[in-house]
Amino acid sequence: MALKPNPDYSVFETEITVRPDDIDMNNHVHNSKYLDYLLMARYDQMKKDYKVPMEEFVQKGYTWVASSTCIDFLREIKLGDKIVVRTQVNSFEGAHVKVNFWIVKKETNKVAAEGHSDYVLISTASGRPTRIPEEIIEKYNI
Repeated sequence: MALKPNPDYSVFETEITVRPDDIDMNNHVHNSKYLDYLLMARYDQMKKDYKVPMEEFVQKGYTWVASSTCIDFLREIKLGDKIVVRTQVNSFEGAHVKVNFWIVKKETNKVAAEGHSDYVLISTASGRPTRIPEEIIEKYNI
C-alpha cells in the first residue's frame, strides 16, 4: 500500500545522482545506500527548506538520532539514475518526530522506495532525549 502524505506538512525534495560506489553485486543500489540518501536529503532540507541547519541544533546543545526506520523497496535503482528524495514531517510527540519519505526515480516519477523514520532529539549535555522545543516545531510546521 502506498504511503500517503500528511496534508498538514509540506513535502520537500532533494535530487541525487546514483554513483558507482552505491552499486552492489546485483548491479543496482545496495539497500544500505537508501539510508544514506535519506540522511543526505534531510540534512539538505533542514538547511534549504526548514531554515534550521544541523549546525544550529548543535550550537543549541542538541542533536538528532534515528530510533527506527521502515523502508519498503518497490523498484530497483541503477547506476546513473537520478532520484528525488521527498521527505515530510508526519508528526511530533515529545522528543520524537516521525518523517515520511519517498525515493522516486526522476525519469519515470515512480516510487522506488518509501517509508518512515523516527528521530529523537537528544541533549548533548545529558545524552538523553529532550522534548522538542515549540520554536523548533513552529519552524517545521510548514
